[in-house]
Amino acid sequence: MLNFFRRLLGDSNEKEIRRLPPIVEELNRLGPEFAKLSDAELRAKTDEFRQRLADGETLDDILPEAFATVREAAARTIGLRHYDVQLIGGIVLHQGKIAEMKTGEGKTLVATLPLYLNALEGKGVHLVTVNDYLAKVGAGWMGPIYHFLGLSVGFIAHDQSALYDPDYIDPNANPEDQRLVHWRPCTRREAYLADITYGTNNEFGFDYLRDNMAYDKSQLVQRELHYAIVDEVDNILIDEARTPLIISGPAQKSSDLYRQMAKLVRQLRRSSVTAKQVKEEGLEPDGDFFVDERTKSIYLSEKGIEKLEKLLNIPAGESLFDPEHYEKTHYVENALKAQFIYQRDRDYMVTPNGEVVIIDEFTGRAMPGRRWSDGLHQAIEAKEGVPIKNENVTLATITFQNYFRMYKKLAGMTGTAYTEREEFAKIYNLDVVVIPTHKPMIRKDLPDQIYATEEAKFRAVLREVQEMHEIGRPVLIGTTSVETSERLSAMLKQAGIPHNVLNAKHHEREAAIVAQAGRKGAVTVATNMAGRGTDILLGGNPDGLVEEFLRKEGLTLETATPEQKRAAWKKAKALTEAEGEEVRQLGGLHVIGTERHEARR
Repeated sequence: MLNFFRRLLGDSNEKEIRRLPPIVEELNRLGPEFAKLSDAELRAKTDEFRQRLADGETLDDILPEAFATVREAAARTIGLRHYDVQLIGGIVLHQGKIAEMKTGEGKTLVATLPLYLNALEGKGVHLVTVNDYLAKVGAGWMGPIYHFLGLSVGFIAHDQSALYDPDYIDPNANPEDQRLVHWRPCTRREAYLADITYGTNNEFGFDYLRDNMAYDKSQLVQRELHYAIVDEVDNILIDEARTPLIISGPAQKSSDLYRQMAKLVRQLRRSSVTAKQVKEEGLEPDGDFFVDERTKSIYLSEKGIEKLEKLLNIPAGESLFDPEHYEKTHYVENALKAQFIYQRDRDYMVTPNGEVVIIDEFTGRAMPGRRWSDGLHQAIEAKEGVPIKNENVTLATITFQNYFRMYKKLAGMTGTAYTEREEFAKIYNLDVVVIPTHKPMIRKDLPDQIYATEEAKFRAVLREVQEMHEIGRPVLIGTTSVETSERLSAMLKQAGIPHNVLNAKHHEREAAIVAQAGRKGAVTVATNMAGRGTDILLGGNPDGLVEEFLRKEGLTLETATPEQKRAAWKKAKALTEAEGEEVRQLGGLHVIGTERHEARR
């Protein structure tokens, strides 16, 4: 019956895609004409488009010519030319929809088309990514296209704001990666005044909150929220939709009760009988408290309350919940959560200088500067025995959902959005369009394997890694926590398998580790942070191997001459191409997911 209706009405996604080829054909007709233009003539197109918009034409009117301009500029500056399916993706993004594009289809390049077109209005456009590194690399990689066409590009990060300037060389940047070196520091306001601004969802959101707390207009950094493309849109607008961004200020001094409660709750025992079983089946709890894992809540049993009252030396006849003792319940609750719900190296990590840093549950990344509110962070500091910082009071807060709904036009791109299309339509009024791949998909997605115990599962993972490693096929193992990644790492070490670990503890090495994850025989263990937007090239990335080749000759990047660097790069290129061909013959990168993540895409 469903297929009958599909045939009758047609698939909505197919209908959407079928509307776009005429525009693509027009773009392809314009290609040879634009290829004949000189650099100066191509650059002058930007001024021409702006004038035409001022004279009353719309963005849709100039879309084919604007896209043809970007396509030609990309070919001349970074050596990449948009495929037809990438042009379709660009049109979908300009229309304020979500483009679902498979991994490796070139979303970074696709975004240049609608960003350029919408930036012509002069109101500022934003490209939102999940981390500072991806924002900086994406902007630095595509920067030459925008600069060639006369548009300015800004970049904002947690502790940096900069403008793309090809004449500037950042002395602190990694000279191996040209995408990172041309960022001239500027004020945050200047970065937002650029025609195109790249940054993370956190930074855009926090800057909005800070603007709302400004006393004077001169302190504002953001402009009107005009148009944004959200990369990894499912992660930001669905998984983290209700995550509140909070700006807080110091409140009262931390109480000694945090340390006292941290010691006391260690003497309590969790009940194996659940609160539901007590209520519905009349069973007696065999512990001092119940845990609701889903809501991260803890409830004391009658026995637990009595035990705590004794430990706190509350006189007989008085209760923990009496007015004179009631403030202690807040400390008890946080101490219980800190001790029995929040786990080190899963929910947070402790830095060498004794600071408790939150780990993002969706990306596995450390989030320095963020703190849990209502005394929870202090309770965890007490549990870990590190210095307890002052409590905070919330000054301003907003969720990602509410922030992104304020943009006049919003678009998104990801490899996984179609399964969430109803949510996108209902919450954000965004349609999802699945963009066809440039070449037929040859990746094999195998069915899940279920094991009776966790131990059996990890033994199976180890066996599979050993089999792949013996034939030289690269393996990427995905985990959902730092704890699991380190457990697997220990097992691999014991089995004598050389490998790299990528988690919140080692994120500064992320680019280097992921870039080489496709080398022959490479084994990489990663939390879910690793898959977001960093390219894995089969055979490895030659840029990352230059330093290694120079080191063999007793040189460094600083001491080597440009000729020596070029020679080292050629050797690295030859090696990665040869290894890449071998890896393809072996079946490509073998990906193992150790468990289903909460976002089941």
